[in-house]
Amino acid sequence: EHVLYRGRNCYVLLNAYPYNSGHVMVVPYEHTGDLTALDADTLAEMMFLAQACIRAFNRCLYPQGINLGMNLGKAAGAGIDEHLHLHLVPRWSGDTNFMTVMADVRVVPQALDETAQMLAPLIVEEAGLMSGPSDEM
Repeated sequence: EHVLYRGRNCYVLLNAYPYNSGHVMVVPYEHTGDLTALDADTLAEMMFLAQACIRAFNRCLYPQGINLGMNLGKAAGAGIDEHLHLHLVPRWSGDTNFMTVMADVRVVPQALDETAQMLAPLIVEEAGLMSGPSDEM
């Protein structure tokens, strides 16, 4: 529902259950849980869009760090075995509070709609400013 950008091989969307404000995922259109099955163009676009997201984060969220990663396979925490995605989570010093530790509850200080309105145009702009893996982006 909160798709922020659509590329040739991948799209960017907000995580519906974010760890922090701005938590996005870069998702290939291809349905596979096997990273080694993705072609070079898809892999390049994933990294290209990760860069665009980081630049957008830096322009409006001002993170002090970013977690970037994938959970491949059920044992690694993949929610859907057949579909991989790349997580980008903006981080700030002290952003983990007692709610997560004591109550297994996350507190996200910004509504998803507000985050989407802020990030989407910046990701589109950043993806357009960068020389991407294809001419259609």
